[in-house]
Parts: sequence; C-alpha cells; structure tokens
Amino acid sequence: MSESLQTLFDTLPQIGQVKWISIRPARIVQVSGKTEAAPLQIIDKVEAIAGIGLTGDRYSSKNGKRQITLFQWEHLAVIASLLGRDSIAPELLRRNIGVSGINLLALKNKQFKLGEATLEYTGLCDPCSAIENTFGPGGYNAVRGHGGITCRIIESGCIRLDDELKVIIN
Repeated sequence: MSESLQTLFDTLPQIGQVKWISIRPARIVQVSGKTEAAPLQIIDKVEAIAGIGLTGDRYSSKNGKRQITLFQWEHLAVIASLLGRDSIAPELLRRNIGVSGINLLALKNKQFKLGEATLEYTGLCDPCSAIENTFGPGGYNAVRGHGGITCRIIESGCIRLDDELKVIIN
C-alpha cells in the first residue's frame, strides 16, 4: 500500500539532540587595526526569546526570520570529506546550534520543540561568500546544501546541550 506524499512529509518520528551551541555578540571586531569577523562564544545553554532571538546573539531582532540558525551535525563529516579534510570544527559554519539524529530539512513547514523553546522553520541557511575565505577554494560549494536552516522562536525557553528536538504534531 502506498502512502500519500503528504503523509510521508508528516511522518517524522525521529528525535534530534543538541550537540553544540554558540552565539556571536557582534558581527565584526577590530584586532590590531584590522576588521575581522567577531568570534563565536561556545556555550552550554542559551535562552531563546520569542519573537526576538537568542540572548546575547547579534541576530536578535523582532519578528526576524533568522532568529536562530541550526545545522545538521552529521553534515560536518560530509563537508570535511568534500574539502579533503579529516574533520572541521563546528564554529567554522558560524551557526547557533548543531543538531544530530533528525533531518533538519524535514522540518520545513513545521513547528518543533528544541529544549524548552518552540521554534518554526523559516528557510534554508545558505552559506555566504565569506565561507570561501574560511575553507579556501571550493569551500562555498562544499557547504552548499549543508548550511542548515533558519528559524523563528515562537515560545521562549532555555536550550541546553543534549536537549531534544521533537516535532509538534498538530
């Protein structure tokens, strides 16, 4: 018996797990008279504020579609392989949260719990041209399709390492 395409889209029993969290308080900083990308702060927990963003993150903005960014933890190995490396550090992607165990693209048109917060998928988080500088020639194309997703925060709550990501079934 064949399932309808919508039934297949709506069937998502997997549960994800938070593997990594970061915020970036500023876009750029001045170091020895040069402008550089501001460093990420790698943290164990963060407060997600509905309609605003993550406490301390530069992307915090009212009603924005990019209040939080997630990336697929398993894609780190794919990107590394495409670059001919053994591994890459998650901070090089400059996203907020790494999640394993669930296909983030399957969250399209869905709301989900991430720790205590409720999020809503808003789009893809494609790489920017700066990723070429980070990884060298071919870096942009290695990350294409692996850049993660953007989300809006619907209900506030704390997100911690090892918290679960669960789809909300309507």
